[in-house]
Amino acid sequence: MHEDLSTASKNVNYWSGTTTLMPLVGGFVADAYTGRFYMVLFSSFVYLMGLSLLIMSQFIPSLKPCNTKICQEPRKVHEVVFFLALYCISFGTGGYKPCLESFGADQFDDDHLEERKKKMSFFNWWNFALCFALLLGATVIVYVQDFVSWGVATLILAILMALTVVAFCVGKPFYRYRRAEGNPLTPIFQVLIAAIRKRNLSCPSNPSLLHEVPELERTQGRLLSHTNRLRFLDKAAIIEEKRVEQKYNPWRLATVSRVEETKLVLNIIPIWLTSLTIGVCVGQGQTLFVKQAAATNLEISDSFKIPPASMASVAAVGTLIAVPIYDRIVVPILRKVTGNERGINILRRIGIGMTLSVILMVVAALVEKKRLRLMVGHETMSVLWLIPQYLILGVGDSFSLVGLQEYFYDEVPDSMRSIGMALYLSVLGVGFFLSSFLIIIVEHVTGKTGKSWIGKDINSSRLDKFYWMLAVINAFVLCVFLLVSKRYTYKTVQRRAMETDSCKSDGVEMVA
Repeated sequence: MHEDLSTASKNVNYWSGTTTLMPLVGGFVADAYTGRFYMVLFSSFVYLMGLSLLIMSQFIPSLKPCNTKICQEPRKVHEVVFFLALYCISFGTGGYKPCLESFGADQFDDDHLEERKKKMSFFNWWNFALCFALLLGATVIVYVQDFVSWGVATLILAILMALTVVAFCVGKPFYRYRRAEGNPLTPIFQVLIAAIRKRNLSCPSNPSLLHEVPELERTQGRLLSHTNRLRFLDKAAIIEEKRVEQKYNPWRLATVSRVEETKLVLNIIPIWLTSLTIGVCVGQGQTLFVKQAAATNLEISDSFKIPPASMASVAAVGTLIAVPIYDRIVVPILRKVTGNERGINILRRIGIGMTLSVILMVVAALVEKKRLRLMVGHETMSVLWLIPQYLILGVGDSFSLVGLQEYFYDEVPDSMRSIGMALYLSVLGVGFFLSSFLIIIVEHVTGKTGKSWIGKDINSSRLDKFYWMLAVINAFVLCVFLLVSKRYTYKTVQRRAMETDSCKSDGVEMVA
């Protein structure tokens, strides 16, 4: 479409941001009303509609980019249909992406030791499968796009999507389902209002005096143990003597579990905020890294030239290598050393990924500096120089992204797990928007003072300085994240011990 570097990067980030923020809507609707299975099914058809529009924009003559083989400026109708198709895919992704992953994790019983361990591996292998798909997409699909036809490539994707929807429906009789429990935000508001109403009361020194529904009378969900964080909210569970005989009012009296669920949601906020830089780094891999690759010598041999977008396959390979090693070798060793079911706790895993993000930006800056230096001497750098930064990106994702998936599934209330996965995706979405925002700011500020860091094309830009800036930002946010995670208290579930084992989870209380 002949967009310049800045416009193209911003458009990709806007679309990626929307795609990863829409799951907040889809996850909420699924948790509150439709259930995850039906949301996955409905949104898959919306996704297919988007792919169909993309196919039409390539094959129907009046919707094609232009009449000639080489477009100087695409038709407006093509642009409209093209972006309409992309945003249909965004809406479809908003439903199935958070619900499908949480629906998959729901197939494991949290109260069964072996199933619980398998669920911890589920997120690793989920990411492994996604990266295997990314590898195929960045090689086979990109090759078809570049050397056959964009329309044919999209047609292949539509056929594959249709087949997976059929496969998903075939498994319907065998799934475990979690019933939608209504608006999951209502209990949170009830706790906040009840705590404010009883703000003048003093919390009892013994938490057992707070209101809780006996486990035998509980119809759904799990009981959470009392924690000492955010003690003000405990006032919502104080039983008022003058109201003991009155009818139970959830807007005035909440259970300890409801209070703890509200604490979970509030404690997620600082973790969510400090993990946004992960999304910013991932955004570079989809935009500026590709432009870097396009400006290098893409010839691997005399007969083979790699498409720039196919460099994403190197990141996929990094994850494909890191995940099995971590899941099958590192975790069993760490379980014996630490006694933790996960090997290391979730936030520590995310912290390792954030550390690798800092290293990623430093390496990317050094490689870009070398490319610019060679360009001055009229030399072209080999694309192989970009392999280290893509590998670090892939290995880092196996820690940060998988860790975030586990965190936002496990640490939200049970009734909000689709929303939890949507919160994970929103880290990427907001990160993409922040990336666009940073590009706008940097372009504006550096353009005034001299040569812009983000120019019309990559050779007139100074992406190395932009990457150094991101490295500094990531390092600062990492320090804040470490401070927040050090004071973090994990979700503590009252779980009946179905099996005995020496391993402990991040936050679990076993009861007889």
